[in-house]
Amino acid sequence: MKKSFKKVNFTGSLLLAILVLVSCDKDDSTDMSEEGAITATELKFSDETDLIVEDVITIGEEIYATDEIIVTSKANYISDYLPDCVTITTVVNSTTKEKTIDFGEGCELPNGNVLSGIIYLSYLKDMDLATKTLSMSLENFTFNSVAVEGSASIVRTRSNDSGNPQSDAEAGFSGTWPDGTTANFTANRTREWIEGYGSGYWGDNVFLISGKGTYIGKLENVFMKETIVPLRREMSCRFIVSGILEISRNETTVTLDFGDGSCDAKGILTYPNGESEEIFLRRFIK
Repeated sequence: MKKSFKKVNFTGSLLLAILVLVSCDKDDSTDMSEEGAITATELKFSDETDLIVEDVITIGEEIYATDEIIVTSKANYISDYLPDCVTITTVVNSTTKEKTIDFGEGCELPNGNVLSGIIYLSYLKDMDLATKTLSMSLENFTFNSVAVEGSASIVRTRSNDSGNPQSDAEAGFSGTWPDGTTANFTANRTREWIEGYGSGYWGDNVFLISGKGTYIGKLENVFMKETIVPLRREMSCRFIVSGILEISRNETTVTLDFGDGSCDAKGILTYPNGESEEIFLRRFIK
């Protein structure tokens, strides 16, 4: 088991787990397209909601994977993803394991996001099953001061056709920002764990994410999101480093290319008329 505590650069650093949207480094009144289909402010909120979904599901999968590795490999495996400020309580019933993941009044993750409140996680205790459903729910939960409610159901496969762990998640959450702004967001996504499984070091974990999602903003504006090229999420980076996302509203569709693998806050947004521009990705960066 590898326990390398190498330093990780977060100057550029979801994405998830599961899909990402963005905001342009422009005035909030600027529209995303000539038709005015999506504003920069709406994109900012949508980007943040995707990160919330991805990180919440990542936590659930990390807890489950730790349990799985310990039981199936008979080894004293320890993951370093969750810091000491997180309290995990396990109750074993006749058929299930119920875990309470308590972040207290505020606990900072390795990626810089600050969480509070409780995540509940449950699954069948038979760890020899090749496929298992994980159920997640929240209580008094906040993510970087955004109050979040909702739940997720994750079908987890220990080994897919490529031999990698894979999860297929259906998630639905709502968020209330400190200024009272609200949004609803759902995701149906597949996340393949392609690097770092079982190493014990969170910074070398890499995922490929694909699927669809919906974002409903404070003005009831509905955005549809679909992965065209799988999004690569490297946990050592706060940003998606490559992949292409398609974003639609009404009759307008744009694409967002996350780049060549570099960990930076940039992407290329292409409009319906074929014009492109480089945009700045803000993921709770102040």
